[in-house]
Formats: sequence, C-alpha cells, structure tokens
Amino acid sequence: QVHLVESGGGLVQAGGSLRLSCAASGRTFSNYAMGWFRQAPGKEREFVAAISWNGGNTYYADSVKGRFTISRDNAKNTVYLQMDSLKPEDTAVYYCAASLGTTRATMKSTSYDYWGQGTQVTVSS
Repeated sequence: QVHLVESGGGLVQAGGSLRLSCAASGRTFSNYAMGWFRQAPGKEREFVAAISWNGGNTYYADSVKGRFTISRDNAKNTVYLQMDSLKPEDTAVYYCAASLGTTRATMKSTSYDYWGQGTQVTVSS
C-alpha cells in the first residue's frame, strides 16, 4: 500500500507560479516511478509529468513543457511539481500517482497503482 497526499494548490494569477508537493508513505519511495495528472471540469484526466525512481528521466505533456518541472527527493519521500508561467487553461485538480510496477517514468495512467486525493489549482486571467 502507498498513501499519497498532495499539497500546494491554490489561486494564482496568470503568469504566476505554484509548487505542488506529494508526500508518500508505505512502500519504499525510491522503488517506484511517480507522476502528476490533472483533470479540469468537464474534461478527462490528462497526463502532466512523470519521473523515474531516481529522477534521471522525466517526461512532460507538450502543453506544460518548458513551464513545469517535476522533481523528487527520495530522502523526504516527496515528489514536486514546480509550475511557472501559469495559464488559465492550467486550472484543474492535480493528482500525484505512484507506479509500483516500474522504476521508469511513464505517461500511461493505467500504469499507476495509487493516487492522491488531488489539490485544486486555479489560474485567473
């Protein structure tokens, strides 16, 4: 079992920044890949970013590439999502997820076994 808790969401103006955190407990954190997904009202959940077990590999959705940065601190059992140059279209509930079946970064939501409860990010224009 893995328990994930996101934090750091909030309301920010367009062009601003937020840093999301996801604290994990349960299994050994450094043994699995992590990812961030988001879901806007009326839309399907979509991939945002993923990171391998040691942070050596990362993937990003085209819509956030160059603006968002995923990182992890295995000593703190935490994964981060630094979001810069935020746009109103980034408004969504953001979820972190753990993929126990692989140490490699993956964009497939079906590869993730555990999900957090989500944190709301709202970007005003």
